[in-house]
Amino acid sequence: MSDEREITSENRDPITGEKEFHPAGTGTGAVLGGAAGIGAAVATGAALGTAAGPVGTVAGAAIGAVLGGLAGKALAEEYNPTEEDAYWRENYANQSYYEAGRQYQDYEGAYRTGYEGRARLLNQEFDEAEPVLRVDYERNRGGSSLDWERARSAAQASWDRVNHRYIDRR
Repeated sequence: MSDEREITSENRDPITGEKEFHPAGTGTGAVLGGAAGIGAAVATGAALGTAAGPVGTVAGAAIGAVLGGLAGKALAEEYNPTEEDAYWRENYANQSYYEAGRQYQDYEGAYRTGYEGRARLLNQEFDEAEPVLRVDYERNRGGSSLDWERARSAAQASWDRVNHRYIDRR
């Protein structure tokens, strides 16, 4: 039992035991970096001519994916979903949007949507990301009776907390 707590509290890879395991952040960063690399490679390839274009595109995508993966991993290592959940579990009832009589479980899916969304959607502001977050909330909602309009403020509060704690200080 203590081994399970150690894996969870340090975000350990369940297979290798490596600390700070964040596959979602690394994968998201790799995808975003790869997309950025393709754009840069296409511009470079166009400048070099058609013979170098496809090679430049492939190389740029690979380099962009590696760099993006490292950037995503860096944010994921700083951002700790266990810590975020604990924070909101302790503080949900002190928020301006809190509805009297609500339990943490009513807001839990909204908070998860916010902090996971902010770590995943690095190049977007909350309002831009809202359509994606709304879909995510439906997946994270669980048994909450809060619709998106009533859960939105909790998701944004969680998004903003991750933004201020991990992104703004870079």
